[in-house]
Amino acid sequence: MKTAVIYWSQTGNTKAMANAIAEGAGVEVVSVSEFSGDVANYDKIAFGCPAMGAEELEETEFEPFFAENESKLAGKVVGIFGSYGWGDGEWIRLWADRVTAAGATLFKGEGLMVNETPDDDALETCKAYGAELAK
Repeated sequence: MKTAVIYWSQTGNTKAMANAIAEGAGVEVVSVSEFSGDVANYDKIAFGCPAMGAEELEETEFEPFFAENESKLAGKVVGIFGSYGWGDGEWIRLWADRVTAAGATLFKGEGLMVNETPDDDALETCKAYGAELAK
């Protein structure tokens, strides 16, 4: 099973989560701007993006990337994660709906959220998330 961890981060919080998830999964992590592969070639993918604006995916880089690859998610296991500073997680629930509507299996049935900067406990949760995803 081929696994990828692909993320976008503004402040570094989601990047820290991505690094911990990749460490747990034993795979490399790559930002959306550096991703040169094809999502279709992966069986399992963890996508990371923080809540932006009014609880939305980042619209300049991440949203176009995700929208372009959404049709390639059918039959895959997809994890979603990110940090947030306000709201109640609406962005990740809406994103989860998109993942399942694309025909993917949402890993653990929900997204992984961390409020603000991930502390040591949150990073350990991220590592465990990655390890379980890669099984």
